[in-house]
Amino acid sequence: MNSTAARLASLLAALYLLLASSFAAAQLQTGSAIWEKDIQKFEAADKANPPKPGAILFIGSSSIEHWKDVANDFPDKRVLNRGFGGSRIADSTYYAGRIVVPYKPSMIVFYAGDNDVNDGHTAQQVFDDYVAFVARVRKDLPVTPIAFISIKPSPSRAALLPVMSEANARIRAYAASHPHLVYIDVASRMLDAKGRPREELFIEDRLHMNRAGYDLWKEIIAPYLP
Repeated sequence: MNSTAARLASLLAALYLLLASSFAAAQLQTGSAIWEKDIQKFEAADKANPPKPGAILFIGSSSIEHWKDVANDFPDKRVLNRGFGGSRIADSTYYAGRIVVPYKPSMIVFYAGDNDVNDGHTAQQVFDDYVAFVARVRKDLPVTPIAFISIKPSPSRAALLPVMSEANARIRAYAASHPHLVYIDVASRMLDAKGRPREELFIEDRLHMNRAGYDLWKEIIAPYLP
């Protein structure tokens, strides 16, 4: 290949990457926009009753959203719940400037990835999205602890356990090698002796947790909270 052809190939490759990046960004914006009403509700609540800086922020998908009594479960802590059901990791990244950064939390407790895997994302994609979430938060909150709750094994998604386990392992190793990152393992204790999801921790849909499931999470998570 002569120099002219090489330059052309390099230019086309750069153009392809630019277009691919723009397309991915557009997809993210379009996908995350479906949560706009949820985010506006949070903002309206914040305007009516502004949260004091320094709370422990629980954020993520339906396992957080459905934890309605999370504040009561940690009565000696100041807790703020900003979960929005059905969301993926990238959605929390997209809205971090509105529902993470303004609170100046003392810690971020994050649960997501469950829906990502169910939507067909690989373990690497889940990991990459989590790294992007951390990077977005770090732009404004460089030393705030971020605790990732491991992707839970649920009976309705038992077939996805290999991908979830791999994603958890990658995020665990990442947290271990970076300051102010925490990995909270709930997954191992949500499996029975045969490695199957524990049915007694879930409601009838076999996806969302019942009180017993949240009691287990409370027990596991409590020692990590500041």
